[in-house]
Amino acid sequence: MTTRVILICHGSTDAVRGAKFPTDEPLDEFGLKRAKALVDSLPKVERCWTSPELRTRQTAQALELNAEIEPMLRDCDYGAWAGRSLDEVHAREPDAASTWLRDPAATPHDGESITAVIRRGGQWLAGEQARPQRAIVVTHPAVIRAAIVHALEAKPQSFWRIDITPLSVTRLSSLGGRWNLSAAGCMAT
Repeated sequence: MTTRVILICHGSTDAVRGAKFPTDEPLDEFGLKRAKALVDSLPKVERCWTSPELRTRQTAQALELNAEIEPMLRDCDYGAWAGRSLDEVHAREPDAASTWLRDPAATPHDGESITAVIRRGGQWLAGEQARPQRAIVVTHPAVIRAAIVHALEAKPQSFWRIDITPLSVTRLSSLGGRWNLSAAGCMAT
């Protein structure tokens, strides 16, 4: 039997609009309104998951999903960079920012590396692969990128080449042996 995972990126926040590394911020008014408008477009599923952060829980609630919190779906820990823009980080710490964008194992912000996020996302997907069902997951761009990299067995450096926008939908499926990507970063209709 097939496992299908529909990954939905949380709605927009002030950090998203300001191109900042996120903190545990709420959805902005536009993100909340847009999420509520998508309720009727969601398929029926057996299970719903969300990460622990406020913005994902609010998105799941706006989508009228009865989602369970799954800690493995939490956002990347950006450490000292949380709340700052990449431009600001690059201006103050140009070598650290460049290293982080080039080396997925780097943690110049004393947070979590991209390789750690990919590993965590892969572990979560492995657990889901054992459950033949259809599930919706509301999580973060970093976690969705990590799931795609893991599913495609791509190099960790490809993480930065995947754009995930607020409320976009990514679909993965598995018959138990491997994951297939059927849609990435598509806008929900």
